[in-house]
Amino acid sequence: MDFSQLEDADPSCADGSRVFYEREVPFELRSVDGLETPEEVGTLEAVRVKICVQGPDGAYTNVKIELCSESNLFFHYTHDLDTAAYAALQEGQRLMVDFKDYPAVIQRNLNNCIKQPHAFLAVLVMQKTGGARLDFIQNMEYKFVELLSIDLDSTPEEATRAHVTYRYNAMKGRLALCQARLADVNALVKIKNPSLLLQLKNEERSRKGVRSP
Repeated sequence: MDFSQLEDADPSCADGSRVFYEREVPFELRSVDGLETPEEVGTLEAVRVKICVQGPDGAYTNVKIELCSESNLFFHYTHDLDTAAYAALQEGQRLMVDFKDYPAVIQRNLNNCIKQPHAFLAVLVMQKTGGARLDFIQNMEYKFVELLSIDLDSTPEEATRAHVTYRYNAMKGRLALCQARLADVNALVKIKNPSLLLQLKNEERSRKGVRSP
């Protein structure tokens, strides 16, 4: 099944970017109002993280990180930086990697949060004014160590709507493709082995609690 046409419509790639990484990652969500201290304990939620890059492999010119959630369609944050902006981040965070390795560093931290959720944490602190900060933290048993912290901006409403529309259409398109594929399989089984098709339909009726005619 070819999903390339759906992927071509992705607004994340409208600026010439391509998807480097995309997965759901367990995040702890905390909120803060102004200069107040963030909540000590947040809510755990699966957040879909997408890393997009521009430029050839090994010589990226731009890296963009997007956060969205299936539980809240209008939850959308963006971290977007080029080589110049990365230089400031590198100095502030004392990072030892070049810009070309930055996407892989973020990917590794995200995967650690998936594979070892008790040892590695992704904490998103959301400002009610719109911005957010993503902290990658390692639990060292006797203390918590902050590995990396990046700032994100709340995605503008118009762009967020474009992402919501894309996700809805992509899901609708995938469903249509799956239904078409299922119809093809049913037609093939009906020709090759009609009794098997009847058996499958009876089993499906049994699961749904419907008696066979």
